[in-house]
Amino acid sequence: MALDPRIRIVVAGNFVAVAARMSLVTYLGIYYVHKLGIAVALVGTALLIENLTRGLLAPFGGALGDRFGRRAPLIAGLLGNAAVLPCFLLVEGPASLIAWSVGMGLAGAVQFPTGTALLLDLAPPERRQYVLAVNYTAISVGYTLGVVPGGFLAEQGYGLLAGFASAGYLAVALLFALALRAPLPRERVHAEQSVLGRTGAALLDRRLLGFASLAIVFPFSMGLFVFVLALFGADSGVSEGVIGLALSSNGIAIALLAVPVASRIEARGPFRLLGAAALAVGVALACLAIVPQAVYGLFASVLVLTAGELIFSSAVPTAIARFAPPGLRGAYQGAWSLVQSIGMGSALLASGVLRDALGWRATWLAFAALLAAAGFALHALRGRFARAGGDAQAL
Repeated sequence: MALDPRIRIVVAGNFVAVAARMSLVTYLGIYYVHKLGIAVALVGTALLIENLTRGLLAPFGGALGDRFGRRAPLIAGLLGNAAVLPCFLLVEGPASLIAWSVGMGLAGAVQFPTGTALLLDLAPPERRQYVLAVNYTAISVGYTLGVVPGGFLAEQGYGLLAGFASAGYLAVALLFALALRAPLPRERVHAEQSVLGRTGAALLDRRLLGFASLAIVFPFSMGLFVFVLALFGADSGVSEGVIGLALSSNGIAIALLAVPVASRIEARGPFRLLGAAALAVGVALACLAIVPQAVYGLFASVLVLTAGELIFSSAVPTAIARFAPPGLRGAYQGAWSLVQSIGMGSALLASGVLRDALGWRATWLAFAALLAAAGFALHALRGRFARAGGDAQAL
């Protein structure tokens, strides 16, 4: 079955947007801690505030797309990111750091749930995990192409890096404005529902909450990967350029393997292998504590992490779509975005607190144990989650 050609447009836009964002945010921990002298715990708190702001508004942002269409919210979110992201250069202390974080949260609240919902709108139900894997492949390649030059641009000056990131968002906004002008598909519903009603329906779904309470370990682990590994490497004496090279090796593997892996596991359903994925991530975190030299630990951790990421990157949003009734796809993806924001946003704060109290080795081992426990629970409950989502799948 031929896929809607507009899927390629959305995927291409996501590729550029993530390259723009990750080229900068990967190194913000280094900038704030090493350049401005701000405490790690405060930087982690600011990151958590950004993610909570974005996450709390994401279900509402996704519901806006359900009610009024996807195109306008997507473009507005991209323009907001382009305007706010470079303002990190104005940060001088705690107050301006918190203000910038709130602004970033407000700007990013719509983009993820609306963009994911649009891909689900455009893809037939039996190909959704495949399409999401293609999208994640593009995101990973974008991360790879962003994080490597980002590290070297950071060494030249963070002002140059800010301009690079902002230009990327502007380019995607222009792409969507020109290429998505034709009417986009929307789910048929039996009755109109307010934006607030759609938001509440997603946030109060017990099936979704039960699944998300365990699946939150995946965005938490990605928060460690994106926001913490660079700081760990810098603390261990690894240069920014080498850190970028280590982190980008993940994107190369994802680009090569995400689509083939998703194609093979799609027929098994999104819940079947999530337990194994969590266990793989736990092993990856343990590598950071066990491997003697930090630079080798970084590369080993990224390699093992990729095994789990190949599964959960497409399986989790597909699982969320299984829980969503017709007409609430964006709201449910927004609810998951809230969970993602909490998970990713708490990673640096939790790491900073444990690092100061116990050191890096104990911190990584504690996180590895957390992922292992979640992995066993996800494996034991896989059948229950599959049955809970089976009758509500949005076709």
